[in-house]
Amino acid sequence: MSQRKESVATPQAPAPRGWYSQAVVVGDLVVTAGFGPVDPETRELVGGDDVAEQTRQTLRNVAAALAAAGADLQDTVKVTAHLADIERDWDGFDAAYREFFTEPLPVRTTAGSELGGILVEIDVMAVKGSGAAAV
Repeated sequence: MSQRKESVATPQAPAPRGWYSQAVVVGDLVVTAGFGPVDPETRELVGGDDVAEQTRQTLRNVAAALAAAGADLQDTVKVTAHLADIERDWDGFDAAYREFFTEPLPVRTTAGSELGGILVEIDVMAVKGSGAAAV
């Protein structure tokens, strides 16, 4: 039996700039779009040139999309992070990232990317309820 794909939208995370969903749910799997450091209410960039603060806002946006899908950051199994300058920003990004995740940690891919004026973009895959069962 196939499972139905459902689109998720919440005003607690920035609205998409294009034709895509904030997140999609299939069964217990939640996949988010890539989020950046944008305040969902004002649509203003948060954090200026501070990658740690940009990372915090980005992860708050990811968390909001997960919450709208019935999951949370502790349910995350895979993170993909893009940094505009991986050499310069790694330490600040990683320090802020650590504030949001506990063990067992999700796997993560971090890549250098052209991000058009932001320092970080993050998307995740989560399995609903998987964090609650962690020992």
